[in-house]
Amino acid sequence: MNEILLSSSSMPVLCGCDFLAAAEPFFHADRIADFHVLIFVTEGTIYVTEDDTDYAVGAGELLFLRSGVHHYGKTQIPRGTKWYYVHFLCAQQEHPRFYPDSAPAPQYTMLANSLYLPKHITGLSVSDTEREISELIRYFHSDDPLKQWYLNQRLFSLLSRIALAEFALPQPQTLSDRICTYLTENICRPFSADMISKEFYLSYKHLAAVFKKEKGMTMQQYHTSLRMNEAKRLLRSTLLPVGEIASQLGYQDMLYFSRCFRSTNGYSPSEYRRLPPMY
Repeated sequence: MNEILLSSSSMPVLCGCDFLAAAEPFFHADRIADFHVLIFVTEGTIYVTEDDTDYAVGAGELLFLRSGVHHYGKTQIPRGTKWYYVHFLCAQQEHPRFYPDSAPAPQYTMLANSLYLPKHITGLSVSDTEREISELIRYFHSDDPLKQWYLNQRLFSLLSRIALAEFALPQPQTLSDRICTYLTENICRPFSADMISKEFYLSYKHLAAVFKKEKGMTMQQYHTSLRMNEAKRLLRSTLLPVGEIASQLGYQDMLYFSRCFRSTNGYSPSEYRRLPPMY
């Protein structure tokens, strides 16, 4: 099957990636590449042969080609075909795989600290996988001076999601979950749409729409609720002055903090502190 092994103990290395469209019909290059290839087709069909196995990769389908293996084309790829590609390296280590005697070997196998990437996946049109590949490529071409530090991490996350999906295992966080984590980690900073957009390399309008759809509230409402819950905890568990609590949570104006607290909880911070404790 010429599977590619992804290891949790070493980061894959991104060599290059882009989105292409065929201006004219052509045959897949005849080559033995020294890098692995991820191909994701959005329109048309990519025809490629790996050793003696023929693949036709249609729209919404993904194929992995392994390095060091002969790849070539037997059938013309039609004009207008569009696809993403990602070239990458992995520290390839072969491991024995064991299957129960009573069942045939599954197509995909997970080891203790390694995972074989699926060879050919279908049904991915307008999916999170397509979006993540597109995001990775946009980031690759961005002007972020730190991108060389983060690109391989993003690639590892993408490949892990693709591989884990084949096992129907619990998936990593959704985009809105990641936003929630970010807002929680930045609970003591004022809400900033610009900072959120830069953190996720997506427009704030898109992020806001996804978050509202998945969480049923705006990002600012979620962030405010986090800060107010932390304020309640501090009011109940410490003797800190209200002004100091407001300052710790990033509020420059104590009166504005008090108005937000009353709007959320129905009491001023001082009134809330005097309420009988609930057990």
